[in-house]
Order: sequence, then structure tokens, then C-alpha cells
Amino acid sequence: MAEKLLTHSLKKDLLAQMIRIRQLEEKIVEVYGEGHMRTPSHLSIGQEAVSVGVCQVLKEGDQIFASHRCHAAFLARGGTTESFFAELCGRAAGSNNGRGGSAHLAFASGGMYASPILGAMIPVAVGAALAAAMDHSKQISVAFLGDAAIEEGVFAESLNFAIIKKLPVFFVCENNLYSTHAHIRDRQPACAIYRRVAGQGIATKQLDGNDVEKVYTSALAAIQACRRGTGPVFLEYLTYRYREHVGPLYDYDKGYRTKKEVEAWQKKCPIEAYRKKLIRQKISTEQEFIRLQQQFSQEAERAYRKALESPFPEPATLLDHVY
Repeated sequence: MAEKLLTHSLKKDLLAQMIRIRQLEEKIVEVYGEGHMRTPSHLSIGQEAVSVGVCQVLKEGDQIFASHRCHAAFLARGGTTESFFAELCGRAAGSNNGRGGSAHLAFASGGMYASPILGAMIPVAVGAALAAAMDHSKQISVAFLGDAAIEEGVFAESLNFAIIKKLPVFFVCENNLYSTHAHIRDRQPACAIYRRVAGQGIATKQLDGNDVEKVYTSALAAIQACRRGTGPVFLEYLTYRYREHVGPLYDYDKGYRTKKEVEAWQKKCPIEAYRKKLIRQKISTEQEFIRLQQQFSQEAERAYRKALESPFPEPATLLDHVY
């Protein structure tokens, strides 16, 4: 059923969204050394398919609760390029008025919120789902979390509560294998995350997080189930980040992973794989792909330059929006 909804137009849109996120983050890589982005920046390069596939399914009123690596979710949910770069540069025109930076991207109109504290937004997502259930609405909450968040006690507590109360929460685990510099094999038992989670009585599955169509169709089924009131769903998406944990560089010299490993995952690039697929299916062309890269690269350049020309927050507003 879900596959039938993958029209040519939707497929092209999925590709375009991934290209946009990649080009905007590549701009960060290019200019980070200039010193205007004085915020630790956790890039989503390599992981674009998860956020794009999930956010494509969401409706108005649904809410997203993300962690420190939140760029892709912010942009896929509808965050503007201008507010994105302005926030990274600490300007008043940013999505959080220049107060949040890279790891706190948010905009209330899209129901998008983020926090860099590991696992912190998981119970908030559950709380939002509880409110939706009490209001008898069809709104759902999405908790984006990494593999390391599974190790936090608040994850077990939140999952248990959501299952018991049959809350409309979609737990999206982006398993990129690492918690900063620690591989998952050094942190967790040799049993897939989704198998351990399944033991608590929740619908769960492991999928290829670099296949945007699989992400979309699985997310659609999960979110439809949440809206029907059958309870939460947990999906584990296998993916990989190309750049360092925080910052624009590659980190082969840190000793925790090899260049060979990174290059092996780069061969599974979600954008490159989908580009080739759509060209084979005669849905897109190489020329269109290049045009989209140029379009979003120029969009990023304009937004960055505009951000640098825009004002910082006024000192008199220092205590505004503080709760």
C-alpha cells in the first residue's frame, strides 16, 4: 500500500530534500573555519535519508523532538535556510533568535524542538503524546534518538510508560554505530537494539536507514499505527555519519575508526544511491541532479551571507524567551 504512494513527484521530492540538506551542511563545512559560527555543530552528512523519509509523512500539528544532531530533522520538517544559517551565526533572525545554535534548533510552527542533552527529549516526546491522547487528537510525537540514547535510563522509563499508556509516539533510532568516539560493540551487548526493545512488547523493526524509500514506507506504516491508537512504534535505522562527532572535519586521526570504514559507508551514500535509482527508472536525470546541487548550494551561500549582514540580538533582550 505504502509503495503505491511513491509517485514520481514524491520520489523527486525525496531526492531534492536530501540534496538540500547535504548542500547546506557542506556549506557549513566550507565556512566553519571563518569563525562566524561559534556553536558546536553536529553534522548530519550521510544520515539525510532518515529525517527526510520520516518528516515527509508528518502532518500539521505533529511534533518532533530531536537530539544534538538535529540539522536534517529541522530542515526536513520545513525549517528555512535563512533561519538555519542565522541561528548558526547567532543572529536575531535565527530560528531561536540566535540563542540556541546548532544543537537547539527549533521552530514552534513546525512543532520542532531539540536538545543536546543525551536522551533528554525522549520523555518530552512521550509527554507531548500523552497530552495528545488526553485531548483525543490524532497528533503524534516523533522522538529522534541515537543508538547511545538507548543506554540512558530515561529511555527505558519513557518506553515503558508509552507502551503501558498506548501513547502515539514514534521512536526513531538513528543507529550510526558511535557514541562520540565509542563503537556500539564496546557499549552494548551483541544483540540488535530493535530485538532488545521488542522484548518490552512494542512494534519494532530494523531497516536500512540509507534507503529513503524504505524509511518513508516504514515511517508511514508506523505513524498510521500511532494515529489509530494501537500504541507506540520503535524503528531502528542503520546509517552512518561521515564527519567527526562534532565539527566539520574528518577524524581518521582520532584512532577510533578508520578511513577504510568511512569510505565503505560513503559507497552506501543515500543520495548517490537514490540518484542512480531514479535515473535508472527514468524519473530523473544527471542534469537535474546537478541543477539541484547548484540551486541549493547557491541558496546556502545567499543565506550565509545574509546572516553575516544581519544583527545580533540586542543586549536588552538578553532575558527574553528564558523560562
